[in-house]
Amino acid sequence: MSVFTSAEIAYLESQRLARIATAASNGQPHVVPVSFRYNADEDTIDVGGHGFAQRKKYRDVQANPRVAIVVDDLATIDPWRPRMIEIRGDAEIVPTGGDRIGRGFDAPMFRIRPRRIVSFGIEGDGSFELKSRSAR
Repeated sequence: MSVFTSAEIAYLESQRLARIATAASNGQPHVVPVSFRYNADEDTIDVGGHGFAQRKKYRDVQANPRVAIVVDDLATIDPWRPRMIEIRGDAEIVPTGGDRIGRGFDAPMFRIRPRRIVSFGIEGDGSFELKSRSAR
């Protein structure tokens, strides 16, 4: 059984761009856009990119695996209807598989195991209630 609801999985599978927050060993936060995919086999969020192992986010995760990733968009502009899911968890550096996330991506990637999920406007029930829960 997934830690994500079926509506959250459908939303994640419909999106390709997210923002990941990492922190350096001194605690300085760093937020950047990334490509990702929902990995149904592992029930994780996999993150990869070009030159991935040379990026600051990669060095940050080597020192501190705690991350947060946000996927968001506007379902409609008029009326204003934002949707989002935030996933907090631990990122594991995986040496292979990143090239399956996007064309020309490097093999190394992050595999984020959710610990907390916060969502808004995802369930399609017209609710704008913030929903937050522990994932594991």
